[in-house]
Amino acid sequence: MDKEKRKILLENYKNRKPEKGILSIKNKTEEIEFLTIAKDKKANINSIKMKLNTNWHPNKELQDLWNKYGEGDFEIDLIEKLKYDDPKEDYTRELNELLEILLLEKKDARRLEKKKSNL
Repeated sequence: MDKEKRKILLENYKNRKPEKGILSIKNKTEEIEFLTIAKDKKANINSIKMKLNTNWHPNKELQDLWNKYGEGDFEIDLIEKLKYDDPKEDYTRELNELLEILLLEKKDARRLEKKKSNL
């Protein structure tokens, strides 16, 4: 690949606008739902599945469900999309606020990751 083509591809990648929002990982059999933020829907889903398929996910409850029922018994998708303009801006704060709202609305949903302390 020549340098100019590589430069164009890299610039296109940097300026892409991935889907951001709140990701739901739901077990269909037991109807247990986990919520997390997604800064890049496709990348986050791939990462979660890779960790689960290699038995390496830090959420033990989710990992146990995955091991028991298998990938086919899960629905993984964005349940709330964040509308944004600048792909280079950090929207972590907005995503975390949206996650907190959905956790309050969906009383049975669980947080995928442990809440980080402000220390």
